[in-house]
Order: sequence, then structure tokens, then C-alpha cells
Amino acid sequence: MNLRRTTRYLLGAAIIMGTVSGSSLPAATAPVPTSISAKDKAEGAKANPQLVAEYGGALTGPQADYVATIGKKIAVQSGLSNSSSDFTVTLLDSSINNAFAIPGGYIYTTRQLVALMNNEAELGGVLGHETAHVALRHSAQRQSAATKNQVIGVIGAILSGVVLGGSSKIGQLLQSGFMQGSQLLTLKFSRKQESEADSYGVQYLRKAGYDPRAMSTVLQSLANQNALDAKLMGTSDQVPAWASTHPDPASRVRTAASLAGTATGVTNRDTFLARIAGLTYGDSAAQGYAEGRSFKHPIERLAFDAPVGFYLVNGTQAVAIGGTSGKGQFTTAAFNGNLDAYVTAQFAALAQSNQTQLTPSAIQHTTVNGIPAAYATARVANGTSQVDVAVFAYQWSTSQAYHFLTITQAGQNPFDAMFGSMRRLSVAEAAALKPRKLAVVTVNRSDTLQSLAGRMAYTDAPLDRFLVLNGLTSTSRLVPGQKVKLVTY
Repeated sequence: MNLRRTTRYLLGAAIIMGTVSGSSLPAATAPVPTSISAKDKAEGAKANPQLVAEYGGALTGPQADYVATIGKKIAVQSGLSNSSSDFTVTLLDSSINNAFAIPGGYIYTTRQLVALMNNEAELGGVLGHETAHVALRHSAQRQSAATKNQVIGVIGAILSGVVLGGSSKIGQLLQSGFMQGSQLLTLKFSRKQESEADSYGVQYLRKAGYDPRAMSTVLQSLANQNALDAKLMGTSDQVPAWASTHPDPASRVRTAASLAGTATGVTNRDTFLARIAGLTYGDSAAQGYAEGRSFKHPIERLAFDAPVGFYLVNGTQAVAIGGTSGKGQFTTAAFNGNLDAYVTAQFAALAQSNQTQLTPSAIQHTTVNGIPAAYATARVANGTSQVDVAVFAYQWSTSQAYHFLTITQAGQNPFDAMFGSMRRLSVAEAAALKPRKLAVVTVNRSDTLQSLAGRMAYTDAPLDRFLVLNGLTSTSRLVPGQKVKLVTY
């Protein structure tokens, strides 16, 4: 979470971003435009800076250049343009697994999703799928639907989750309101459109000379990562990942393999691994580190702990807090030095964005570990029951404030301890926080799955993490000389 950004809601981006879903992949027959229109170029150029900022900024350097080269090689297979210079492929500095494309030749993938891949063909498959959505004009076909349906973000879905009914007014309020700051604002396409994009993605791989089976293997890795995320969090909730914004990749693995058939092609596995080595893995210093229930930000020198039984999901502009007895997020907004006005503004923004009345209680004041704080709660009807929406804010400096926004069943507040856990990190504590990096190593004769997993920079589920990261299973056999990925400090 970049704590210097003010949250905002990118409806325009949500309308034009591509997503993946569906379970069948029929033959693609939709017409494809033969060029990128001036209108699309203008719209894409306008949306691009916002999207890049929303996803943590663009990475530069050899790794980003490599991703751009592969993305352009795949994009020209779409027929949108024969010139690779008409496409802009961006490697985003985000710890969330995601990829998307927008009209105008703009294609994006996050560093986290690239780290999950195991060869160049898988990278091409993901970017080809996203390009296909644009080539098939899916966003234009769905744009009218966006004016009739609420756009649902992943963090919003988590936050409404168990506590709220998705069709209730307050459920809609929290889904939309908490979505501000989420990186995962998407508009779902129809199953037919998703199937077409999958089918075209496989075709692009084949035309570019890549192994078309890579589409199914990367979908398998995404399904495995999604399952591991849920296991680590101890929840069945969907988690912010490409596998959740692009629903149910597991159901599409076999179909994608069927589309590829027995065709073969290059994967460039070792080249791919060598080129992505050194990528930051997981959270970065700029976004802070979410580890289990703890969040620590070395630059802003702040820390807090979620309640026992809750989990954290760190995004570029917000930290989502999930659990069965409540949901929340931690973020920041514009601050003029008046903490009461800050609290009032958060309720007003939430109510205004959803055209829902919120009447908070009188603002209370306290001090948390020496930090001035203010809070208020609004009780809202949720069908036949009631829920409490709370804002708990902290004045960090004369120009910076942070706040929690939470929802619980009326009269139940599991977040009191979390509100009281906010503290400033010492210089030494902040300096001790280090990012993880993706390393590529060569398997030796003495190496085993377990010994390599023991070198992972994790104390929880290191073997599971190692297997998913490398597309392996517990019965996989290592071969001396084989390259594998590790996550190290």
C-alpha cells in the first residue's frame, strides 16, 4: 500500500479492463479490426497514466524491457497492427497477480504474475489473452452494460463477504466504497467473450511459434496459487489475484489443453527464468509489508496488527483486512490538519458514492501509543439485521492522516485491539524490513524438493510455496542442471 496516495475510484478503467472467465473455449470467429483507431489511441493514452499509478507504477530496466518485447511479439499476432511500436507493454510494480489490456495498444502485467510463470510461452499466453479482449472489441460491447450494473472489485467482494448480503443496500455500499483504493477494478465479460479471448490467445501462441499448451499450464499455476492463498489465509473467500478477477482457472485448464492439441513450439524456459531473476517478490518497501496479521511500513514507519483469525491483503492504495466476524481496510486520504473533518469526510465520501445515508455517531477522541486519534460509527440496516460501519483515524503529522474503515455486525467489534495496535516504528525496526527477491538456481544432485523449499524466505508453508512457484507437485522429480525459482531476501 502506497500510503502517500489518496484513494480514488477508476470507473473508466474498470469499464475498459479485460478479464477472463468462462469454462468452454469455442472456436473464435469474431471479426478482428485491422488497425488501432485514432480514437482508441487517444482513449488509451488518457487512461494509461491512471492505471499505471493505480498499480504501483511502471518498472523500468532489463526485466521490463524483456516483458515488453514478448508482449509486443504476441500482440502483433492479433492483427490490430503489424508494427510492434503501436503497442505499449508495461510491467507493473504490484504484488498482486493480474494482467489486463485496454484499447489503444496498451497491455499490462504485474511483476507478481510474471514471477508465477515458468516460461516465455506462458507469458505470451497471458498477454495474448488480454490482447484478444481488445482485438475482439469486448470492452466496447460491454460498455453499455457498465451503465446498468455495479462494478464489483475484489477487495469489495472480500469486505462484503460473509457479513453482508450481496443484494442488500449496505452490501452494495461497502462493496463499492471499499473498492476505492483496490487495484482490482474489473468489468466481467460474458462467458462467450471470455471463451473467445482464450481461444484467440492459444492461436496467438501458435502463430508466434510458442508451445500453445502454455495457456493451460499457466492457468494451472494460477489455480494452484489461488488455492494456496486461500489455505494460507484460512478462508474460502476469493483473494485479490488474477485467478479471482479471472474466475475459476481450474475449470479451464483441460479445455485450454484440448485447444492446443498435440502441437508443440518453443517455451524458452531457461531464457525466461534468467531474464526475470531479481524481480521483487511480494510486497515492496514503498507499499509496506503484510506478514500474517501484521502490517509494517518502513518508509512511513508505522505498524499495526489485525485481530487473531483475520488476514491481510496488501494493495497499492489499501490494505484489506478479512475475517468471518468483520471486514475492513486501512488507507489514507486528503488531510488538512483537522482530524474531525477527516473522519466526517470518509463517511460522506462513502455515502455519496453509493447514494446511501450514513449518520455517524459523535466523533470521539483518544490517543493511541502517543498518536492523536478520532473515531465514529454509523449503524445501518442490512435487510433484517444491522451492521456498524466505523472510521478510526490517526493524525500522523500536520499533513498526513491514516484510517481504518471497518464493518461488523451491530454491537460486535473485533477490531478494538487492532485500532489500539497502531504504532510508530523505530528507525532500527524500519531498517530491518527487507523486500523479497526472485532468485533462479541450478538443481544439484543432492537437492530435493524439501531442501530447496527450505531455502525459501518463508517460515509458513515453504514447500507448498516452492511447488506452486515452480509449477511442480509433491511427486515431481528434480533433474540435476534444472533451473528452479526461489524466493529469497
